[in-house]
Amino acid sequence: MIKVIFLFVLLLQPGPQVAWISLMQEQLMEIEEEMPGRLGVYVKNLQDGRVLNYNAGNYWYLSSVVKIPLAIAVLQRVEKGEISLEQRLILQPSDFVDGAGDLMRQQPGTTYTVKTLISKMIRNSDSSATDMLFALLGEEELNQQIHQQMVAGGFNRITSLLQVRYEAFGQLHENARQLTNIDFLELRRVPDLHGRLNLLIEKMGVSRSDLKATSIFEAFERYYETGLNSGTLEAMGILLERLYLGQLLNPENTRFLLGEMQNITTGERRIKAGLPQGTPFAQKTGTQIRSACNVGIIIPSSGGPYIIAACVQGNDLVATSEQALRKVGQAISQVMLVEQP
Repeated sequence: MIKVIFLFVLLLQPGPQVAWISLMQEQLMEIEEEMPGRLGVYVKNLQDGRVLNYNAGNYWYLSSVVKIPLAIAVLQRVEKGEISLEQRLILQPSDFVDGAGDLMRQQPGTTYTVKTLISKMIRNSDSSATDMLFALLGEEELNQQIHQQMVAGGFNRITSLLQVRYEAFGQLHENARQLTNIDFLELRRVPDLHGRLNLLIEKMGVSRSDLKATSIFEAFERYYETGLNSGTLEAMGILLERLYLGQLLNPENTRFLLGEMQNITTGERRIKAGLPQGTPFAQKTGTQIRSACNVGIIIPSSGGPYIIAACVQGNDLVATSEQALRKVGQAISQVMLVEQP
């Protein structure tokens, strides 16, 4: 019934836009009906201004997608002369963060330029590189910069990735906030969540009956409800549009960041897998427990470009979420990457 009413409302809108949006909406509804969890998608055709909004006004946990505004913020500081791309930062033991990337396996004392850290953060989604750049800017300053210089609304507070661990595991017990970054690295090495929970209980020095959540899954769901590191897909889409149009960075830094996004190593199984082979796609992925996102700019040979921001939440398996995002890419190919009436 909701689907019928929704499509009826669409039919009240102007002709060409109705055909395009209604077809896409129908496909997205089918994708969401076939999968566990929730789906949100924002698409904008920059050539004609048409917008698809499928749950895009809701707040979604963005995970590593927040590395895009962080990179923009660093580059904006570079343009102001406050930071240099050749400035070198020293990798400290406290900088190691569990997650993607190879910095957590490097020797403390190794130095990296700001430019290299941006590249590692975007291309490889390196967690340690991310928190090194986060510390360079400061949490308060970064969040002010996002709201004042990028998008006026639609983003909640962005924190360091290490703080994500404290906030999420703190939903199990407050003693999690006393753990070190090395403790979280050890947790990451345990392959299954059940074993990880047992080690976490041991490290926190509590019993299972002391826990406020029954599982790591439940702890992360409670953490997502806090709204930290979340935003609307519409706001992310606006940020990507402004980046592409050169409204956030100078031409050189715009090309640099979009180039890094076009060469990421983590997005082969998501939206890109559903697009025609060889279609340029400057993108970023984000993955966390029961949460997966993929955002970027599709630059087809004709039409567009298209801004895309999509998230899936509630799936236990990353592979299932990636399959849903691949189907989003296929829907875009079938409906949007063809000549529109």
